[in-house]
Amino acid sequence: MEQLLNYLSAIHPLSDGLKEHLRSILKTRELHKKDFLLRAGHTCRHICFIEKGLLRCFYLKDDLEVSSWFMKEGDVIISVESFYQQKASYESIQALEDCVLHYIDYNELQNIYRRFPEFNFIGRVITEKYYGLSEKRLYAIRMQRSQERYDFLMKNDSELVLRVPAKYLASYLGITEVTMSKVKARA
Repeated sequence: MEQLLNYLSAIHPLSDGLKEHLRSILKTRELHKKDFLLRAGHTCRHICFIEKGLLRCFYLKDDLEVSSWFMKEGDVIISVESFYQQKASYESIQALEDCVLHYIDYNELQNIYRRFPEFNFIGRVITEKYYGLSEKRLYAIRMQRSQERYDFLMKNDSELVLRVPAKYLASYLGITEVTMSKVKARA
């Protein structure tokens, strides 16, 4: 939990009242490899900070799993549309490694925003960070060839190549496993 408080404090100093409140409401959950944090068709009720482990977000397209995100230690993870609109998710979130997560639910987050104005700044900075990452990834997938996509991954998050099965990375990059193998060989 201290890792999360340090993460938040690095964005903006937390008042003693906010730290105390967070310590009183934060819950911790452990997931084993292959466990689901969220399944498609369910509503994402929690926003989670990953203390340990790696998760992937994915959705089904023509019965194929398409990986859309990988989140690891120090990241915040939600199904964005499902969480913010409190509606059923089209994507699933699954642990790729054993994980330790700290989380609060949607209503608790809204309460924190009302009670602790400094948290609005923190929330905005976190949202801007992940929106920016999403835009970079979309550009890479839409505008670049497979080799450039792989190079983008290596430049921005190379440790994923060691931690994520190739079939998931290939779907994340929008390429086949065969192409992924060829691209890796050229790199």
